[in-house]
Amino acid sequence: MMIDVIRPDVFEPFPSIKAFFTLSNRNYSNARGRIEGLNFGMNTDENISVIEQNRRALANHFDIDPNAYAIAEQVHKDHIEVVEKPNLYIETDGLITRCRNLVLGIQVADCAAVFVADVENEIIGVFHAGWRGAAANIVSKGVKKIASMAENPPRFAAYIGPCISVKNFEVGTEVASRFPAGFVDFTSFKKPHVDLKAYLRAELIESGVNERCIEVSDKCTVDDSQFYSYRRERDKAGRMLACMYLNKKTDIV
Repeated sequence: MMIDVIRPDVFEPFPSIKAFFTLSNRNYSNARGRIEGLNFGMNTDENISVIEQNRRALANHFDIDPNAYAIAEQVHKDHIEVVEKPNLYIETDGLITRCRNLVLGIQVADCAAVFVADVENEIIGVFHAGWRGAAANIVSKGVKKIASMAENPPRFAAYIGPCISVKNFEVGTEVASRFPAGFVDFTSFKKPHVDLKAYLRAELIESGVNERCIEVSDKCTVDDSQFYSYRRERDKAGRMLACMYLNKKTDIV
């Protein structure tokens, strides 16, 4: 069975950088699965053996090593790990590597997965940015960390994946106060709504990423059923997987 993913265009000019974002793939059938589709969410109502089987299916589909995943546990904070080997990284919401064929993985279902690559030095990172991570500036901290590892002046490219849109991101006043007013719509709805994508894009630019090298998905996970959405599906929602890795420049996946 085909597995449907989104491949960011912004990384296409760089053959050694591979990135993709899975869709919910609701036609995918796992006989032991409790959640419809190709679910990668370790924090969902799913047996971990099913999640691991789904990861293997994804790896086999893209001809990558099924034992090469570095996965963030994700606790909606700003801790970032520089990683060199496959593992589950506890209490971590961002992963960075310069190692080849190590597949960085972030699970999302309304939060944003932000992919960042220093294409000059071939250092990559993926970051989980819900409102807590975004407000804690996990993305700018990640870009700064990547830059600190660079031997030559960095040249960045970045992708903000499908996530909740401003129309659907209703929050309370306490959450709204964590963001600059320019990224909160106080007038169009009864309650404040946060523009998460705009905030993350601005953070990338402020961190030194050229705005022409930032791609932002126009998809809303709440509105579009090809994605899992916790706001729409609650406990029945699975998780998509944002994957990024470095391979040899001569390799084509």
